[in-house]
Amino acid sequence: MDLKKVFDFLIALKFNNNRAWFKENQKEYKEAKSEFEQFIDLLITSISGVDNSVGILSAKDCMFRIHRDVRFSKNKEPYKVNFGASIAKGGRKSPFAGYYIHFEPDNSFIGGGIYQPDSKTLKSIRTYIFNNVDEYKSIISDKHFKEYFPEIYGDKLKTAPRGFPKDFPDIGLLNNKHYAVIHPEDNSFWFKDDLIENILDIVKAQYKFNRFLNSAVIA
Repeated sequence: MDLKKVFDFLIALKFNNNRAWFKENQKEYKEAKSEFEQFIDLLITSISGVDNSVGILSAKDCMFRIHRDVRFSKNKEPYKVNFGASIAKGGRKSPFAGYYIHFEPDNSFIGGGIYQPDSKTLKSIRTYIFNNVDEYKSIISDKHFKEYFPEIYGDKLKTAPRGFPKDFPDIGLLNNKHYAVIHPEDNSFWFKDDLIENILDIVKAQYKFNRFLNSAVIA
């Protein structure tokens, strides 16, 4: 596993984000992708020791394509400048909360939860929080959790979501549009000898949050 090779490829891609360069550097891309796959396979095994709900997965189940869908985007660059993977029950397309790895020079982070849930799942999460608010508050206020995730990521509604009482004392906890978290990491993080152990500490901090969300999805 050589993440330096992945890092160097992504830097080069950032400054040469076009199809001609990518075609000329297919060998380097395939090598970088293979190294990242090895890393994710190792991480899946390690994470499953903390959260066995992720089940039996391979890196190919979890990794996202590097090709961008530019049809409706002002940014017409054809490739992402990161490698990403979502380790969750069912893989990257899963509706369940999981652990997300975003590897990008100068813009890496580790996170997870549920980003952009569909309307049914979002209502289910909000309902579950409404009915179990003390448990949820204890999870997101836990010292270990807040060390990595001081806030829930993403936009919020400005008013109470439809179907919930506006006078609910903790209505702010229901206003999130996403129930996801992110923890930024600098470049040096990925090249330390204890990389897997450091990632697992973040995973352990997030585990109860994911378990709570997945109880809502299943409910």
